[in-house]
Amino acid sequence: MSRTKVVPIPVMGRHNINAYLLLGRRPVIVDAGTPGSGRKIHDQIAAHGVDPTDVSLIVITHGHIDHFGSAAELHRLTGAPVAGHAADLGPYRSGRAREPYLPTGLMGRIMARNKNLHVRAEPFEPDVLVTGETDLADFGIAARIMPTPGHTAGSVSVLTDRGDLVAGDLVADSLFGLVRGRPANPPFHDDPLRNLASLREMLALNPARLHVGHGTPLEPDRVRRWAEREQQRLSRREARR
Repeated sequence: MSRTKVVPIPVMGRHNINAYLLLGRRPVIVDAGTPGSGRKIHDQIAAHGVDPTDVSLIVITHGHIDHFGSAAELHRLTGAPVAGHAADLGPYRSGRAREPYLPTGLMGRIMARNKNLHVRAEPFEPDVLVTGETDLADFGIAARIMPTPGHTAGSVSVLTDRGDLVAGDLVADSLFGLVRGRPANPPFHDDPLRNLASLREMLALNPARLHVGHGTPLEPDRVRRWAEREQQRLSRREARR
């Protein structure tokens, strides 16, 4: 099987919100952006020389509106089945993210008041229900879906044969990519300690780089150093409770 290439598909701004196109024997899409962005993702895939009807699978990394918002639309446009983790079925079936959003810092507290986070997306039922590590060879790429809970209960990442980790909101680029290459928390985590444990589990697999939902790719060594500091910060916070 041909080795898997990761191509970013900007959904908002140059790096603010990303979907990804994984190229192998057949193409796979990771994430579906905000409501109403399905056609934009479809057209960008075509611009990369890929027939959107050849897409074999759409993987949704988690149940937040900026990642599953156009899953149903993209399913109609491509005909591809949609994969999502069982623990985020509530948001997928209702079209609403599980609330309240739990901010990780100032940006999250500001963003939680943004009405666009609380809109209803078109619901969908995953055709491929993920409950554990899932090999994607049958969908034409050398990669695995890896459960990475914490950001949401049903968060997943995709690890390719080349060591590319398409990480959803497991970690982010600082200020949505305005400070490139600097790891940071995304605006929200349901369970910061569990998310950090998932991140460290993925780093233990020695990925070559991390492709994030918000921002530009991150280098693993820099993420490791950030994760150590974040572990200390969260441990101090827990000790004060």
